[in-house]
Amino acid sequence: MKVAILSSIAWRTPPRQYGPWEQVASYLTEGLHEKGVDVTLFATKDSITKARLDGTSDSPYAEDRYTDPKVAECLHISHLMEKAGQFDLIHNHFDFLPLTYSRLVKTPIVTTIHGFSSPKILAVYQKYNAGNSYVSISNADRHESLDYIATVYNGIESADFPFESKVSDYLLFWGRIHPDKGTYEAIQIARQAGKTLILAGLIQDEVYFDQEVKPFIDDRSVFYMGNVGPDQRKTLLGKALALLHPIRFEEPFGLSVAESMFCGTPVIAFNRGSMSELIQDGKTGFLVYTVHEAVQAVTKIGQIQRQECRQWAQAMFSKEKMVNSYLDVYDQVLSRQSS
Repeated sequence: MKVAILSSIAWRTPPRQYGPWEQVASYLTEGLHEKGVDVTLFATKDSITKARLDGTSDSPYAEDRYTDPKVAECLHISHLMEKAGQFDLIHNHFDFLPLTYSRLVKTPIVTTIHGFSSPKILAVYQKYNAGNSYVSISNADRHESLDYIATVYNGIESADFPFESKVSDYLLFWGRIHPDKGTYEAIQIARQAGKTLILAGLIQDEVYFDQEVKPFIDDRSVFYMGNVGPDQRKTLLGKALALLHPIRFEEPFGLSVAESMFCGTPVIAFNRGSMSELIQDGKTGFLVYTVHEAVQAVTKIGQIQRQECRQWAQAMFSKEKMVNSYLDVYDQVLSRQSS
């Protein structure tokens, strides 16, 4: 079986810092390669993989202000589609644009839908629904107008997030600095709970950061560590008392939640989107609805057994489980193609 993995080119695969789609595409590519699958990763040319690498962009467009993102995306997607006949299956991790080629190539396409950035993009998914195989990353993120072949949870390399038993007394916010992610709410939770808060992640909304977040950063009770890389991230996650995840949108998955539990760190999250699928309430964290409830959860965090967080994450969100689930999807698609 020859498989092409189409990754995003906003960031490198795997990302140097932020880049959840690219991270998942990387874990999947390496996992398939380890199982002996003939896999080619289509990503930026500076990407790192043990499989074959192909691409048109020298570097991620998010890191190069001289690159036009739409031009780079068109060249990237068309480059793979012009080679479609060389593969038994194409696995798309690059949103809705590649679907517009799906009726022009004979190679079946599996598309992992990493969430809906806008209701407007649904029209594309709906148009190409019948001829494609859609995979959701949580049951919560399924849209009623679409057909799905499976739900496959994002998988993580457990070795990248080792279990940490020696815990510090700080709370952590890790993610995009954006209203959707609830950075301001995390600050209020920590302040009311009387805990130090460490913030880490990409500033995606500069105005929000300047107005709602920066005024509270005093390097005494609230620290901002920047958009940290993998090594620092696993340390911050592992030593945290808990991860705060007070999201204000219906989040499709939430890699940081799974990564945190791999380290043994429980998660306090607003119960929206996929959170009830990721977190076992009272066992690997707490599902709450308000800042006040989150503050109360901080006082109960000692009830959580950190080893149970690790065991749950390994059972549900391992790279190996994700790879095996996608191999099952590939078999279904190819069997249907040959019948």
